[in-house]
Amino acid sequence: MTDRSPALDGFVAPGFERVAEAFAEAFETPETGAALCVLQHGWVVVDLWGGYADARTGRRWERDTASAVFSCTKGLMSILAARAVADGVLDYGRPVAEYWPEFAQAGKGGVLVSEVLAHRSGLSAPREPASRAQALDWDAMTALLAAQAPLWEPGTGHAYHALTHGWLVGELLRRVRGTGPAELVATELAEPLGASVHLGVPADSALDIAQMVVGEELARLTHEQRQAARPDRVDWGERALTLGGAFPLELVAPDEGFNAPAVRAAVIPGAGGIATARGLATVWSATVVETDGVRLLDAATLAAAVRPQSEGPMLLAGEPPWARWGMGFQLDSEARRYLGPTGFGHDGAGGQVGFADPTHGIGFAFLTDVMEASRDARATRIIDALRSVVG
Repeated sequence: MTDRSPALDGFVAPGFERVAEAFAEAFETPETGAALCVLQHGWVVVDLWGGYADARTGRRWERDTASAVFSCTKGLMSILAARAVADGVLDYGRPVAEYWPEFAQAGKGGVLVSEVLAHRSGLSAPREPASRAQALDWDAMTALLAAQAPLWEPGTGHAYHALTHGWLVGELLRRVRGTGPAELVATELAEPLGASVHLGVPADSALDIAQMVVGEELARLTHEQRQAARPDRVDWGERALTLGGAFPLELVAPDEGFNAPAVRAAVIPGAGGIATARGLATVWSATVVETDGVRLLDAATLAAAVRPQSEGPMLLAGEPPWARWGMGFQLDSEARRYLGPTGFGHDGAGGQVGFADPTHGIGFAFLTDVMEASRDARATRIIDALRSVVG
């Protein structure tokens, strides 16, 4: 294989050329594959893709290539939760145990739905290591979290629930909707919009899915983290990400972690979503403007869902800059800048970003298969370019 150029393809509306230039700069390594989609007022203004979906084989990233979106999946869960609130079957201010009685164990009877969504429930990680087999078993993980005592007094602070957030919110949705989160993603988001967004992709699916790879900086940082690990102390931030052994610290390895067919097929709503950039951007667009005849969240629902709930220093782990959280939505902050203060969405491990901006009527998604550390600037440069165009 000698030709390793990005071979970018797609569409850019007049006036958005600076955004396309910033996207081209995201191809920092020869093996990079990526896609970018931006909708404004429900219409596609940028739809670009290129590079490799699997550099090992030379498979190119094509128009309908999907990839793991990691924590962008939490954004989808937060949309579904907001819709459940709008329909009157869920209330942010009510105890979780009213909908999920088993959750009241270990002193959690007073934990509110809002606290679960805003990373304040005290269940950011399992107290004891969980295996991959447990992580792939819905009943096992929801029972584990229902029985577990919180790591801190719920409501008194927050820490990022990297994976557990998905099972907590997903089980709440299952209890109030009578169907699981994978089916809800399909019936409430994907099908009405014709959007390629998925939660739980069977191993025999024909979906073209990119192979995620670990970038140089992420590899260096995770190596340093492993070297600094102390056997006599639990690193709760690492436990939140790996569950203590279910997944690698990088979340992927060749054909392992979230590259593994069995993991892709499981329902892991904290990080297991798979989508195309076009599909993810279309969903976010529909949260703020009618898109393909669909509006997912009305103005009142949205206002309640983006009220700030958590910000500032986290408990247990983490370092600045700090994210801000609404009812599961990641709000504009120094940690994740959108187009302006009204932006909301969720980014994902390795550089993935999806968000909406009601001020400018924007739905946005950037996906890449070369995962880098949290301060990776690829999406930030693209968002900065978009801001210069629309703002």
